[in-house]
Amino acid sequence: MKLLEKMKCIFHYYPKNASLSSFFNSFTTRQLTLTAFPLDPQVLLTTLCSNGQLKEALIEMAAQGLEMKFEGYDTLLNACMKTRAFREGQRVHAHMIKTRYLPPVYLRNRLIIFYGKCDRLREARNVLDEMPEKNVVSWTAMISAYSQRGFASQALDLFVQMLRSVTEPNEFTFATVLSSCTSTFGFELGRQIHSLIIKRTLDTHIFVGSSLLDMYAKAGRIHEAREVFESLPERDVVSCTAIISGYAQLGLDAEALEQFRRLNLEGMTSNYVTYASVLTALSGLAALDLGKQVHSHILRGNLPFYVVLQNSLIDMYSKCGNLIYSRRIFDNMPERTVISWNAMLVGYSKHGMGREVVELYELMRNENKIKPDSVTLLGVLSGCSHGGMEDVGLKIFDEMVNGKDGVEPDIEHYGCVVDLLGRAGRVEEAFEFIKKMPFEPIAALWGSLLGACRVHSNIDIGEFVGRRLLEIEPENAGNYVILSNLYASAGRWEDVRMVRDLMMKKAVKKDPGRSWIELDQTLHSFHASDHSHPRREEVFVKLKELSIKFKEAGYVPDLSCVLHDVDEEQKEKILLGHSEKLALTFGLISTSDRTPLRVIKNLRICVDCHNFAKFVSKIYMREVYLRDKNRFHHISKGVCSCGDYW
Repeated sequence: MKLLEKMKCIFHYYPKNASLSSFFNSFTTRQLTLTAFPLDPQVLLTTLCSNGQLKEALIEMAAQGLEMKFEGYDTLLNACMKTRAFREGQRVHAHMIKTRYLPPVYLRNRLIIFYGKCDRLREARNVLDEMPEKNVVSWTAMISAYSQRGFASQALDLFVQMLRSVTEPNEFTFATVLSSCTSTFGFELGRQIHSLIIKRTLDTHIFVGSSLLDMYAKAGRIHEAREVFESLPERDVVSCTAIISGYAQLGLDAEALEQFRRLNLEGMTSNYVTYASVLTALSGLAALDLGKQVHSHILRGNLPFYVVLQNSLIDMYSKCGNLIYSRRIFDNMPERTVISWNAMLVGYSKHGMGREVVELYELMRNENKIKPDSVTLLGVLSGCSHGGMEDVGLKIFDEMVNGKDGVEPDIEHYGCVVDLLGRAGRVEEAFEFIKKMPFEPIAALWGSLLGACRVHSNIDIGEFVGRRLLEIEPENAGNYVILSNLYASAGRWEDVRMVRDLMMKKAVKKDPGRSWIELDQTLHSFHASDHSHPRREEVFVKLKELSIKFKEAGYVPDLSCVLHDVDEEQKEKILLGHSEKLALTFGLISTSDRTPLRVIKNLRICVDCHNFAKFVSKIYMREVYLRDKNRFHHISKGVCSCGDYW
């Protein structure tokens, strides 16, 4: 190549803002270096790339011109891929085109992978479409690029095109495409892909098996996921984590924990993703002692403290009622994501600690490192509602509407304002707020207002809202219960009977209530009128004793919590068998004096059980922590943190 031509090529790739003198100095230095020390051009390229001198390597590429070979392009593409240097990689691609170099399939595949890593899917697809010959790596690389960036339909369409081509998918193709089988249509296609996998006898491959069980678990088909898992001839940490995560994501927390224990006994080595899934399950069970044990495992295992793991620990401790530990982890994090802030904010909110919520939110704003998102504002508004800070909450909502934090309020944020106004007794204002909303009210929003009407005895609005809810959600037993209680509080017994008859006519049944209490790292589960527990006789004897003792202290059973058309004696018997009462009683007979009692309920705790727990706390001097599906109730000396409104 003539010297002038080399100079032109190098000048084309030289930085535009550089002076001509520096260009000539660079060119002269290179020429002298190559003359004095004859160096193989490929060795020079490799040396420059390994030293991070990518711009100098591109200048060398330009200098070589038509003499560039496969090894040189491969070295440059790998360097660009490593640093995700999009513009530099484009120059390498452009040089191939300008010099009319015809790259082999391998280099074209590297281009697809490079563009995929740089999130330039259009350029990656153009490379694939222009390939005169494709192999399995070409198709798989493009499918993977689509899947990893959430373009599931494009990934599935491309996989179908691949099946119509002459190229057969391999185990890596199947493992990749299964991650895109998420929607209803995608899941059905995933089942068909499963059939193809079986035909090709790839179902026992560890990568394919892990992707299959992950697909079934995410679709809520945990039994199919378990079958895939059990059929694997060998399991790795990915497949073990996938099945544990599947159980946890479906709320099958006890099953997730049991699976973790079993796999540990079999010698499974856990990673940070495994522990994050286990912590999710422990959060659902509010198993504080077990959570501490898992935390100790993490510390002893010297695992890297990834942000996702720390976020899971914050969430676990807050849902187990230990906000001191949550805040300690939060404060010691070297870096925080918006999820870290949200986990801590929601933790305070669920405990009704409005002041702490607002203070933490202001700290987030003042640091100005992480921008609040929709969940952040939901946590703040909910915290103001549960903490009785309606004016602060309304101010923050107004700031949202005016675009202060760049988060546009949606229906859930409007629902928080309705709840906030309702809790403050401003029922009429909440009703007018709903009428003026830019959204069609949903059932949850009406339900919040109905609850406020019951607490504040607003019969007129409550009756309208209750009847509206029965139209929207005729199968939701909770709406019938609250409306019936509202009528009962006004002495409208005919309407009470009408609601109960309607409930029987529609065959509406309440979801079965279950409560858990953890003692000595063992979870004890109870359901209404439970006769399955080994110590059931002791529990029922103690429960009757407590009922008499509490009545003497002023406890009056709230019979309105029973909708069955039976006499008062039978209603009282039904109330006495509620699962949270059984769990609390079991805790009393199984622990030493003054030991805190922590109970979790799968549904909203009823008024009578809430009153019962207050008497347990007051008479036995116990700290009682009750977690229902809405919030935490911390009862100390007979007084609850919820202010008797939840």
